[in-house]
Amino acid sequence: MPILKRCLRFAPSRIAAENMGAIVLILVLVTLAVPLAQAQTFAVLHTFTGGADGAVPIGLILDRAGNLYGTTQGFENCNLNSPPGICGSVFKLAHKGSGWVLTTLYDFDAGEGGQRASSPPLFGPDGALYATNSFSGTSYGIVFRLAPNSNPCKSASCPWNETVIYSFPGGASGAGPAGALLFDSAGNIFGTTGAGGLNSCRNGGCGTVYELTPSGGGWMESVLYAFTESGGVGPAAGVISDPAGNLYGVAGEGGSGGWGTVFELSPSVSGWTETTLYNFTRFGSAGYLPGNGLMLDASGNLYGGTSYAGSGGGGTAYQLAPSNGSWTLNVVYGFTGSNGPGATFIMDAAGNIYGTTINDGAHGWGNVFKLTPMDGGWTYTDLYDFTGGDDGAEPGSLVRDGAGNLYGTTLAGGTHSLGTVWELTP
Repeated sequence: MPILKRCLRFAPSRIAAENMGAIVLILVLVTLAVPLAQAQTFAVLHTFTGGADGAVPIGLILDRAGNLYGTTQGFENCNLNSPPGICGSVFKLAHKGSGWVLTTLYDFDAGEGGQRASSPPLFGPDGALYATNSFSGTSYGIVFRLAPNSNPCKSASCPWNETVIYSFPGGASGAGPAGALLFDSAGNIFGTTGAGGLNSCRNGGCGTVYELTPSGGGWMESVLYAFTESGGVGPAAGVISDPAGNLYGVAGEGGSGGWGTVFELSPSVSGWTETTLYNFTRFGSAGYLPGNGLMLDASGNLYGGTSYAGSGGGGTAYQLAPSNGSWTLNVVYGFTGSNGPGATFIMDAAGNIYGTTINDGAHGWGNVFKLTPMDGGWTYTDLYDFTGGDDGAEPGSLVRDGAGNLYGTTLAGGTHSLGTVWELTP
């Protein structure tokens, strides 16, 4: 409060009463503002052990009761003889008393059921969980459905039933599904693969956007778009849609600038048309390598992040605004550090943006931040800095409940250095 102290020290002795009242009011407001910005309460809800609970969590969702569901990647060296959790898992975290209890819903193996979850789970129209695994024993990744056992459970541990709804054969059909899935109102699933597609594009292909449609008791895949070097390479996140049914996403590399793209896929009677909305360059103001997915606000603006460069060297948060048939990029914030946003942002009803960085923050292990729209710009607030210790390191995507509590995961750190699930309360 040094500025206010100087103001009081040099104030005239016969200052008007109303001016003194105004100063007192400012003092009160500033005093209140400081703790509000620092009043976040952080708690680790679960630290992963590498046992049946899995290891390396990659994202969460919330149900209406406030329970958390997530997936873990597990370890690369898993096989059919590996103990539970080594190949990855699906878990539930539920309130119990004043704490949280983790239940493992399913442990993957190295067989047809897949291994190494590559997306957070998603509730389908039928109430089941849907997600992807990047590998399986017989294919180049799968999309699976997970539901409770229809028979009464008589044991303390009641694993859910997994059904593989699609196995990627590689080649033109895509390989290595990654990023969050998307359901439309008709029950079709949309997603991306990091490889496959056009065989002429790099070794293994540049990736695809695909659709899975219920058909005859199974699911039929349609490749909506196969990426090229000019259109982008290797989408690392899923796609989102607008009310008109257009799909939006990012490619982590490629494009005319060589460092990633933002793209739109528009449906028509003859198929889907791809439009590149923005090409990232090595020295552009928006930074480069857009590894996280997109968020759409009520006005039709897109928001995303880049991991590197920008004004502070640690990546950026950017906005793409529709303007007269084209799109205008605005840099919302430039991060400092070495590795900025790597997960999709979320927005509250007031238009505030919440997100995480991978290696920015006071300790270099990532942080949680808030961007508040103010006076035509944005104000940055650092909500929490990870230490790389028991609290975790390298945080991922966020979810927010109705009370304003934030929940997320870390890829590393925790008691066993295998990741955590955490809560940040306002």
